[in-house]
Amino acid sequence: MHPLKKGLTALLLLLFALSLSAQPYKKLHFRSILIDTHNDIPTTAIDKGLSFDQDLSKKTHSDLKRMAAGGIDAQFFSIWCDGNMKNPYAWANREIDTVMAWTNRNPDAMMLALNSSDIKKAVKQKKLAVLFGMEGGHMIENDLAKLDALYARGVRYMTLTWNNSTDWASSALDETTNPQKQKGLTDFGKQVVKRMNELGMLVDLSHVGEQTFWDAINTSTKPVLISHSCAYALCPHRRNLKDDQIRAVGKNGGVIQLNFFSGFIDSAFEKRSAAFTANHKAEMDSLLKANPEPYFMEVYLFEKYPDEVSSIRPSVSMLLDHLDHIVKLIGVDHVGMGSDFDGVNSLPRELNDVTDYPLITKGLLERGYSKKDIRKILGGNLMRVFDAAK
Repeated sequence: MHPLKKGLTALLLLLFALSLSAQPYKKLHFRSILIDTHNDIPTTAIDKGLSFDQDLSKKTHSDLKRMAAGGIDAQFFSIWCDGNMKNPYAWANREIDTVMAWTNRNPDAMMLALNSSDIKKAVKQKKLAVLFGMEGGHMIENDLAKLDALYARGVRYMTLTWNNSTDWASSALDETTNPQKQKGLTDFGKQVVKRMNELGMLVDLSHVGEQTFWDAINTSTKPVLISHSCAYALCPHRRNLKDDQIRAVGKNGGVIQLNFFSGFIDSAFEKRSAAFTANHKAEMDSLLKANPEPYFMEVYLFEKYPDEVSSIRPSVSMLLDHLDHIVKLIGVDHVGMGSDFDGVNSLPRELNDVTDYPLITKGLLERGYSKKDIRKILGGNLMRVFDAAK
């Protein structure tokens, strides 16, 4: 055989072998039901004047076509507003209206899901199952009737607090930085949890303070949800769960959905991030004068200097270390995915947007998780807890 032909044949055989080796994780990924419990595209789209059913590549982490490309079958769209927002209940309804407008415009690609049966129906019809998770109990405005009304509109979990505390529940931020404030759930807060149990709305304990966590998990008669948090033992951030909390979620029968934010994955990220922003001090100071909330300053600078930011991002392997830690403590039946796409300014290096989701499945296979366990992690565990909330 001519040396050139021989070399070409060898190259083709290598490429074929590589293609075969690349297929198993993709085949498993796209045949599994993937449920992501936290994506902030409603707020991002409204803030930027964008629409989810348009091509938003390089503008956001998510859009309709890219979710399909990433194998996402069911998405809990985060309904959120800042704790200082006036009329937060009205804002919550506006965000729900926005997502429903996207859904109604695309009946062949999206459908509202109110339960696990609807999710399965959407999967069969090759549509994105649309669900709502409300991020912050302040949006019910201390009114159980408004909680009922939001459930009727499709909200299927509520995070008891965001960073701000409510009159009836203390947040992780307040419990760690404002120790003089009331901690935990008030009697009304316990009524909220009990009403959520009655409705079949998942009690979400991401963002809440430790005392609120314990009060809520001891009040709830149903499995709880941790919609977007990681393990404190690997990254000691107030938004992550300590080992005793993780064990309590396992005992409760709940599920912990991993957050992809760099600052909750890698304990060294905040120091590297601070060094990065300090290198752009003039811009940082100007941005903080316009808006004193550091998050918005960081988003702007991270988007402006992507090459610099890339070097400070953790690896996806570090994210999976959190999953391994939780599995070792309470088993594979209590962990899932709650990415926080479009709600964070930094993600693992390999996860640039929702289309990179198959790399999670690839990483799980490489770590020796069985296909059965991977299906649980991607969506099966959430489906179990969703059913148990009824």
